[in-house]
Amino acid sequence: MNFTRWSARLPGTQRRAAARGTEGAVPAARGEYGPRPDHPAEAAADVPALEDFTVREIVGRLPGLVALVYGPEHRIAYVNDAYAAAFGPRPAGATVADTCPEAEELGLLPLLDQVLRSGKPRTVKSRRTQDGGSYTVTCLPVESPRLADGGVLVHAADVTDHAEAAERLRASERRHRETAVTLQRSLLPQELEQPDDLRIAATYQPGGTDAAVGGDWYDVITLGAGRTALVIGDVMGRGVRAAAVMGQLRTAVRAYARLDLPPHEVLQLLDGLAAEIDASQIATCVYAVHDPNEGKLVYASAGHLPILVRDEDGTVRRAEDPTGPPLGTGGWLHTSGTIALPPGSTAVLYTDGLVERRREDIDEGVAALERALSGATGTPQVVCDRLLRSLGVTAEHDDDVAVLVLQHPARKGPDAELFHNAALELLGGVEAAPRARAFASGVLASWRFPVELRDLGVLATSELVANSLQHGTPPMRLRLRRTDRRLIIEVTDGDDHLPRRRRAETEDEAGRGISIIATIASSWGSRRTPGGGKAVWCEFALPD
Repeated sequence: MNFTRWSARLPGTQRRAAARGTEGAVPAARGEYGPRPDHPAEAAADVPALEDFTVREIVGRLPGLVALVYGPEHRIAYVNDAYAAAFGPRPAGATVADTCPEAEELGLLPLLDQVLRSGKPRTVKSRRTQDGGSYTVTCLPVESPRLADGGVLVHAADVTDHAEAAERLRASERRHRETAVTLQRSLLPQELEQPDDLRIAATYQPGGTDAAVGGDWYDVITLGAGRTALVIGDVMGRGVRAAAVMGQLRTAVRAYARLDLPPHEVLQLLDGLAAEIDASQIATCVYAVHDPNEGKLVYASAGHLPILVRDEDGTVRRAEDPTGPPLGTGGWLHTSGTIALPPGSTAVLYTDGLVERRREDIDEGVAALERALSGATGTPQVVCDRLLRSLGVTAEHDDDVAVLVLQHPARKGPDAELFHNAALELLGGVEAAPRARAFASGVLASWRFPVELRDLGVLATSELVANSLQHGTPPMRLRLRRTDRRLIIEVTDGDDHLPRRRRAETEDEAGRGISIIATIASSWGSRRTPGGGKAVWCEFALPD
């Protein structure tokens, strides 16, 4: 294509060519713009120049608000019609401070001083006046022989519509965020369960106003027989969707926890569920179980940050492996690990919002948390608050933060008298049941239980032991435990077949043991033990 030929037809080409003179000019296509003048100079003479217009005429017709002030006192030299229509006419020679209240509302007085002193333009954006109008104001220095002390040209653009639209958008975003925060908080535990053997506190803080709500969550689930499940997780993503997925996962965790499965099996079930809920969403999670008889946490992690444990002497330990990929990725067999939780120790479970910072490696944040935890003493809630402060988490933090703190108190004095353990190895044979009953009777009497509760405890012991002798295999063990709130009776054996409650017919000679336990005890349950076998337990609430 011959661009030279076609460029002559572009708008404005002839005027620019005429202005450059005949040298190198491109003739217009025939008939394109009518008859050509004989002399290019004549065409140039027809083009109006800027000098042909007066400044007053141009400025006076501008839709923007224009004012000219001069001197160190900022006296008014001129305001255009738009300015007078917006704020009223201003007398020439009067000072801005005395006659222009809008200048003070917009914060222009110090701005005028800066421009006059520095000789550089300044701009303030979207300043609001008392009548509700919003203006973006630019002040430019003006030099003129008639202005010995200089002057300032003030140009204000009315951006009220834009400001109102932006405010409506911000209000909509606030409502959306408040909805997400409300949903998030409603899905979290309204009141933490408090086990007999642990002291627990948790806190959740949503990100600042510029950060969308995420899917952080935590939970505490009492499993029975003194055991407690502790959960913390984080759904990737932001907003209502992440909070909704979080709620579904938290509900599922509570349901799976009631099955009293090992931690890695709970995560295995959650992994499949997370993929079904939303294949595009993944979540990290730690599921841990505390058994007061073991003095440790058994846990499994799906891509989550490590549990930290502070011993009584201030030493901080980190639970490392095993850690699998996040929930929802599939194709991974999770495994369980353990970390000691002796009396006097404190464990912390947390989400990445507590330790992750921009331009910093997350390991640095975990190390900072370890240092903060080593010196954090007091109740679990006090420890929560101290960790947040130490890690610099404020109301304007850029991410959600969830922290779960649990303490295994070292009990001394009268408090220790409320917690006891007793165990008996059952060797089998016809003498096992009478020995178990005699053992339970003596232990419960030494713990000064009322006669009625002691009799119920001996009956429950007899039924659990009889069930284990009939349906279980060695090794068998009876364990009695008392806390400040309940009596726990548990029998373990080597068979992994879990008992179930069923209705016994009149002519049946067996099948009534579990029904009797369920009738006399506050609660009962069973679970498979890690090395194979099972544990069957029941609880009795102690009188106040």
